[in-house]
Amino acid sequence: FKTGWKRFYLKWYGESHPSAMTLCPRTTELLAGIGTVKAAMFATLPPGAKLVRHRDPYAGSFRYHLGLDTPNDDGCYIDVDGEKYSWRDGEGVVFDETYIHYAENSTDQQRVILFCDVERPLWFAPVRWLNRWFGKAVMTAAATQNLESEPIGGLNKFFFHFYQVRLKAKAFKARSRTGYYVLKWVLILGILGAIFI
Repeated sequence: FKTGWKRFYLKWYGESHPSAMTLCPRTTELLAGIGTVKAAMFATLPPGAKLVRHRDPYAGSFRYHLGLDTPNDDGCYIDVDGEKYSWRDGEGVVFDETYIHYAENSTDQQRVILFCDVERPLWFAPVRWLNRWFGKAVMTAAATQNLESEPIGGLNKFFFHFYQVRLKAKAFKARSRTGYYVLKWVLILGILGAIFI
């Protein structure tokens, strides 16, 4: 996000976003017809942008990228577990997002892709049901919005408030490093005491 990665959500583990149905009716209709696509968005990566090394913790899906308007250049790529893929218009790639991956666009042109989470094929029925339940219960709670009028999932609401506390803690740490660490250890010891006493 720090270097300009942006998304427009089409759907997120449920129905399509209202803004997407209004602005992208054909795309949302096509996606609704593919039951294994659980989440979808348009994602841009501007010139000079980098996404840091990370892995996504949810192993219930595979990630699919379809190049829509890309630089068609090896300077715009994603690296998944040491394998590099450069986006090209009209070409798709599927990868396991639980592997460490990062992306970079060192070109002077923006990259636009269709980005989808596709249900991981699981052959053991109870595990498949558990994966679908987790998607509905937990991943839906991570929903975010395109417009202020659209709902936000409970996890995103929690992390918004958590992030506000984190920003205040960072500001306090910048003012008083010693005070920050004293307060941090008092809180940790207090929580441990509440759990074990």
